[in-house]
Amino acid sequence: MKLFRLIPVAIVALSLAFGQGAAKKAADAKTAVKSAAAAPAKAADLLDINTASVDSLKALPGIGDAYSGKIVKGRPYKRKDELVQKSILPQATYDKIKDLIVAKQK
Repeated sequence: MKLFRLIPVAIVALSLAFGQGAAKKAADAKTAVKSAAAAPAKAADLLDINTASVDSLKALPGIGDAYSGKIVKGRPYKRKDELVQKSILPQATYDKIKDLIVAKQK
C-alpha cells in the first residue's frame, strides 16, 4: 500500500524536475539572445567617424542632420570618445552609438 502512496509523489517530483529543465533552457536561450544583442559589432562592421558620409552617420541611433554635420566638421578624431570631449555629442547619444563606431587613424 505504501508504494501506491509514493507514486503521486514520484510523478510530482519528475514533473518538477523536467519542468525546471525546460525553464532553464528557455532562460539560457533568452540570455544568449541578450548577449548577442549587447555584444559590440565586429571591427569590419564598425563605422569610421573620420571617413563616414553624412548619410551613414545619420543611420546611427540618435544621430540626425545636426549631429552628423557636427561630427563631420569636428574631424579628424584620434579616439571616438572625443565626440563627447569636444562637445560634439551629449554622453547619452554617444552611449547609444559607441559600440557601432571607431576612429581609425591614417
